[in-house]
Amino acid sequence: MIPSPSSAEPAIHFVTRLLIAAYLVEAGIVLIVGPWTRPWERNYFAFYLPWLGDLMSNAFVRGAVTGVGLITIVAGLRELTGAFLARGTTEEARDEPDGS
Repeated sequence: MIPSPSSAEPAIHFVTRLLIAAYLVEAGIVLIVGPWTRPWERNYFAFYLPWLGDLMSNAFVRGAVTGVGLITIVAGLRELTGAFLARGTTEEARDEPDGS
């Protein structure tokens, strides 16, 4: 049986929130680990723009990018928590009788 569009909307909304949360967590991990790896220092832009290479090798800049990564991970985990909490409330509302 094909579900009606109204019954499929919560599932689509839940999967969308899961994908957003996964993206945020993955991007956060890249931002945390990336500044401390070798490709961070040896890339195209750092080679052709020496001032940018100097800036990117600065520990304060690396720390700032890592901090943005931490904030991004927290946002992803918050989105994940919100998705599961919202799913629980919609399931509870669906299970309750209409009262009519």
